[in-house]
Amino acid sequence: MPILNKDMQVCISLSGRPSNLGTRFHNFLYDELGLNFLYKAFTTNDLEGAILGMRALGFRGCSVSMPFKEAVIPLVDVVEESAAAIESVNTIVNDGGRLSASNTDYEAVAQLIAEHGLDPTARVVVRGSGGMAKAVVAAFRGAGFDDLTVLARNAEAGPALAEKYGYAWAGEEPEPSFDVIVNVTPLGMQGADAAALAFDESFVERASVVFDVVAFPAETPLISAARAAGKRVITGAEVIALQAARQFERYTGVALTRDQVDRASAFSRAE
Repeated sequence: MPILNKDMQVCISLSGRPSNLGTRFHNFLYDELGLNFLYKAFTTNDLEGAILGMRALGFRGCSVSMPFKEAVIPLVDVVEESAAAIESVNTIVNDGGRLSASNTDYEAVAQLIAEHGLDPTARVVVRGSGGMAKAVVAAFRGAGFDDLTVLARNAEAGPALAEKYGYAWAGEEPEPSFDVIVNVTPLGMQGADAAALAFDESFVERASVVFDVVAFPAETPLISAARAAGKRVITGAEVIALQAARQFERYTGVALTRDQVDRASAFSRAE
């Protein structure tokens, strides 16, 4: 990486629980490609102030994670279709003080659904109703899945998300009768919820595919249980690598190869 200098472009991330994944992913590639960029993770109790700071200081890009994906929308200038359609942002690009928001989570999940060959006739349950859940549910609808249940205790956000895409909503756990189970909550994430199993083991036993979007750690209790049961898994590590690669291209204008993405992802977890 170049020595810090006045022309270096800065990208940041804003998250309720920041990790080093994005920082290591982006900076690894900046160094390898000789780009005059720096990436740094932050958390904040003042989202509006953070976005004003991004604009005022000329930061080039900002990755947005839970719990800021929806709250950041009124603070930007342009909301692109990928974010507007699901009312959730994970990427902001600063062009001369004009902030444009998009959502690469949706693109990453859609790509993984296709790459893993998930059957559109499968019965799917998605636990969660926040910004990332919106991206996941929209991606399943876009891939032609008709039988999906949004499992969320939030009696406003859950039904609203389900209704938007013509799906069912459940406020309490239904019977374990799903082929694909997807966790889009902090359950299993490093921290207070690290030991939590996002779905009862009966759901894992019934499912053929287990998908956990929690990125850190990649081996959540749910993923570990799925592997032990011999199920196909899709991990949050895959999601975060693909969405980060799309962010990288938006920030720098450089398109990454799959090999570069895989190596940067491996480096980001090799602490």
